[in-house]
Amino acid sequence: MITKYGYDVFFTITAVVIIGCLLSWYLIELKPLKFGLIGILLAFFLFTLNFFRDPDRTTPQGGNLVISPADGKVVVVKEVFEDEFLKSEAIQVSIFMSPLNVHVNRYPINGKVAYFKHIPGEYLVAYDEKSSLRNERTHIGVENEKHKVFFKQIAGFVARRIVAPIQVGDEAVAGERFGMIKFGSRVDVFVPKNSEIKVKVGDTTAAGETVIAVVS
Repeated sequence: MITKYGYDVFFTITAVVIIGCLLSWYLIELKPLKFGLIGILLAFFLFTLNFFRDPDRTTPQGGNLVISPADGKVVVVKEVFEDEFLKSEAIQVSIFMSPLNVHVNRYPINGKVAYFKHIPGEYLVAYDEKSSLRNERTHIGVENEKHKVFFKQIAGFVARRIVAPIQVGDEAVAGERFGMIKFGSRVDVFVPKNSEIKVKVGDTTAAGETVIAVVS
């Protein structure tokens, strides 16, 4: 399944690949060049198809579970003071998404979107810790009657388009899709300090499936 957040790019690239393959087939006589160009175009199409895939996921149930909002690799687990939404001591879990990962993002907990902010910025490589403060990003806070979780979608060096068609007051359902970051990126998640962290640096996560923390 192709994510709805990527229909515009996916179908544009599909059209370009089809036209390119037809032109190569009918207009280029030199076979090595003809088949080489067609091969490159098809490889580009397969990369695009892989990038915009949106597989179904089975989300673990539990009101105190924090589910990973992104596919990728855990690159940071540390204690911080989160002064924007939680306004308290917190634990930050950062997940780096390579261009080969699924890039659809999912809500980490049930609740309501209580905070949303888009911040223009730079495009440092996403695994650089400075990207959390300097890159283009969206800040999202979700809360329910018991818990609050804050997370950031951060654009990277290649990823220059964040999709997050949500607003304050929207219902958040753990594991449900809410947006994506196109072509490589990072997601930072902030949970209360007394949470039990279930991942460590180097672990891989699956959006909507991996439990990254249990909040008290």
